[in-house]
Amino acid sequence: MKLVFMGTPDFAVPVLEALVAAGHEIVRVYTQPPRRAGRGKQIRPSPVHSRAEALGLPVETPERFQDAVMAAFAALGAECAIVAAYGQILPQAALDAPARGCLNLHASLLPRWRGAAPIQRAIMARDSETGVCVMQMEAGLDTGPVLARETVSIGSQDTAQTLHDQLAEISARLIVATLPKLNDLTAEPQSLAGVTYASKIDKAEARIDWTRSASELSAHIRGLSPFPGAWCEIGGQRVKVLMAEPEEGAASPGTALDERLLIACGEGALRLTQVQPAGKGAMAGSAYLSGRPLPPGSVIS
Repeated sequence: MKLVFMGTPDFAVPVLEALVAAGHEIVRVYTQPPRRAGRGKQIRPSPVHSRAEALGLPVETPERFQDAVMAAFAALGAECAIVAAYGQILPQAALDAPARGCLNLHASLLPRWRGAAPIQRAIMARDSETGVCVMQMEAGLDTGPVLARETVSIGSQDTAQTLHDQLAEISARLIVATLPKLNDLTAEPQSLAGVTYASKIDKAEARIDWTRSASELSAHIRGLSPFPGAWCEIGGQRVKVLMAEPEEGAASPGTALDERLLIACGEGALRLTQVQPAGKGAMAGSAYLSGRPLPPGSVIS
């Protein structure tokens, strides 16, 4: 099938690779323009940009879908556009240009978690399952009818990273399986019940509020791991908490209950099992305590 692919982050790379491996003709790849990133703030192409060039595919990086970009897009004569975390709102003219429209791969079970951060929000809300939907795009925010979906359980050890990787692979498999069946599939309108929105993660959310329950905080930490990373201050130093296990325990919230990073919460306690001090790499909680003892009764914030 003659396709246009539109995507930007790591999540979209397996989808692009799967489409190429399946023998589809990718006439153009659209991705966000190179941005400054990393400590050196050097200009870097997106993961999709880099992979597309390695695959020998032509790449476009428009800031906006304006008149000239739109005309060139329509002139490609693509049968369908596949969109995976592109990061740009497409005008109606773009949605209508391919013969079969634009299909979006969204990492949730729509209509739950429409929007920017569905993977993180599903974990943080302690959902038991999530998945991927192949959606026929329309003007609304993730409101289009769904052609196919696949469900997965969210495990107690899943983080935003592990779930991201799993859903990216499912997206790749699902779109390859869906495209040959387009003539036989009926897109199902999304239910008006159960709509939730996965708003972009705000930096202010990342600070750990020890007055919350251990169960809530465990999900909160996993949903933000490894990026941006939930954090607290220990001895005046900012420390990201990447993994933590709920345990029994009670004291004033933020109080260390033993010498192995068991911290009291509003209800129960959390064992900090993986942390990342400022300027350092991720490490086990036991490794962090080497040279940084935190005796019982100490209070962190």
